[in-house]
Amino acid sequence: MIRVLLVDDEVLVRAGVGLVLEHADDIEVVAEAGDGARALELAVRERPDVVLLDVRMPGTDGLDALTHLTALDPPAAVVMLSTFGDERNVTRALRAGADGFLLKDSGPEELIQAVRAAALGDAVLSPALTGHVVRAMRDEGRGHRTRTAEERIAVLTGREREVLAMLGAGLANAEIACRLGVGTGTVKVHVGRILAKLGATNRVQAAIIAYEAGLADGT
Repeated sequence: MIRVLLVDDEVLVRAGVGLVLEHADDIEVVAEAGDGARALELAVRERPDVVLLDVRMPGTDGLDALTHLTALDPPAAVVMLSTFGDERNVTRALRAGADGFLLKDSGPEELIQAVRAAALGDAVLSPALTGHVVRAMRDEGRGHRTRTAEERIAVLTGREREVLAMLGAGLANAEIACRLGVGTGTVKVHVGRILAKLGATNRVQAAIIAYEAGLADGT
């Protein structure tokens, strides 16, 4: 079972998301919270696999709570939830270590698949946001490409650079495995080594480094 902590200050939203997740026989909502501070307490106690975390909440909001959740050992996968597709909040959350970002109007199947993907270590992003985020990251990468990013990827092997470029393109492990003609287990090993060498928390941060170094857009 994939253990989920659901965090949103609106009771009706929590009820609706919880109802959707109940239809998946491999997902269990183990706890709910209405603010970031309570979410941190429950994350330490329940050790969820995935945290669905609202961005805007009173008190400790989602972006503040995110930094603490990603510092847990082991960290849970964190997928941010928001009514708004504000590019600044999306990129800020991804840079801070979020494993994905979903809009609250996402369909039931999209939500369920997002939880499953996050639990497997894949990046999650609402289709409605993908184009905006990719363009923002590409622009940032081109405008701020530094020797630091290029030096960080210099420690990677040729195959690892190839995998990193695919991470930057948003490909899941299964898609990468298909393109390389290897098993998903091999891809997971490559991704793990890439994250360790880059000092990245998750594959989303690795993808950002790919953009900053010019790998993801083929330059």
